Amino acid sequence: MKNNYYYKQFFELGQQYINFNLYEIGLPENDPVYTVKKVMEELNFEKLLSMYEQRGRKAFNPIMMFSLITYANMYGIRSIDRIVERCRRDIGFMWLAQGKKPKRDAFYNFINNKASKPILDDLHYQFMSKLKKEGLIGLETLFIDGTKIEANANRYTFVWRGTVNYHLVKLLKQLHTLFQEYNELIKSNQYDIKYGLLKEDMFIIDGTERVTKVILENKERKRLNRKKLSNNTRLKIDNIGPQTIMRIKQLLLKVSELEGVEFSLGKGCRKSDLQKLYEGFSKCGKKLIKYKENFDIMGDDRNSYSKTDKDATFMRMKDDHMMNGQLKPAYNLQLGVENYIVTDIYLSNDRTDYNTLIPLISKHELMTNVKLKEVTADSGYCSEKNLQFLKDNDIAPYIKLQEHEKKKTRKYHQDI
Repeated sequence: MKNNYYYKQFFELGQQYINFNLYEIGLPENDPVYTVKKVMEELNFEKLLSMYEQRGRKAFNPIMMFSLITYANMYGIRSIDRIVERCRRDIGFMWLAQGKKPKRDAFYNFINNKASKPILDDLHYQFMSKLKKEGLIGLETLFIDGTKIEANANRYTFVWRGTVNYHLVKLLKQLHTLFQEYNELIKSNQYDIKYGLLKEDMFIIDGTERVTKVILENKERKRLNRKKLSNNTRLKIDNIGPQTIMRIKQLLLKVSELEGVEFSLGKGCRKSDLQKLYEGFSKCGKKLIKYKENFDIMGDDRNSYSKTDKDATFMRMKDDHMMNGQLKPAYNLQLGVENYIVTDIYLSNDRTDYNTLIPLISKHELMTNVKLKEVTADSGYCSEKNLQFLKDNDIAPYIKLQEHEKKKTRKYHQDI
């Protein structure tokens, strides 16, 4: 096994010079620190240790760092500064750290650069396998629920699909005018005959007609003081548009060189028609690429993201202190539980729970290598797609129907 140095240092040589003082100081024999140490001895840290070089100066023992963070989380301590302080003052932390005092930079380097998500998932499911052997869980039954957690992002750095659609339609109108001016320019100056330039046709983006229709309808609704319609049509900007603009810009530069037309710089200078077209295409091309990046970040499954955390989606949170339905950048955290033990964790940027059930179950069966038999969840997971998936995989669904509460009301039976 690689990096045996770290195993020997932490499990065999560690705590030797501090052990004889523990009972004098009064650390209880049933302190959880002993449980943490015992659990760590049963885990395989091969993937974590592979992140470290065997040559050069040795870093803080990664097994020790992981143990300290785990032990701190057992007491609800998640602040790195508090963990650093505990390593200097708390006997349990001092024993687990073997008397060493890692600083905050060491912890941040470990968390950000070493303890990646696949490594943490591997260690987590190793621990689940140990619990299964102990008979505490069977991994064949799963109780699923989720909650939304606010992202560490600015609340006012939002990008909305509807807003991008609105500005894209305006940009396409400007580009259409530029294409017309370009074709008129090469024809009136006979650039098509001199240099063999061809007529350029404006590229098309599917779905812009629907966006334009909603924009016009929203203008009428605004006049009537009515609520606006959402304009979240899925538009896709392929590479044809930016490439066409780049090609036209190169042609305009080539013509300006052959015609001896120099581009003027600064305010108050008269610009030629070639320069005006070139600058117009340059400005619109930058905006088109920007909107393309916006759509690529959002993908097809969400309508917003935060500029300071591009993976976060704006959602309505349960804790709405202002009572105004404010949207905040957040994530949808899904937990799979059995016998009060969190066996699975799945983090999504989807606003609803519909699309999180299948990925969570797939991850559970892949990582545990155990076939699920039963799944229990609330009505938020009830969809035809999810129920069909459970049926196809022979998993018994205990999922509350969406109309269950409605069917119990007197009004529902009277309407029937």
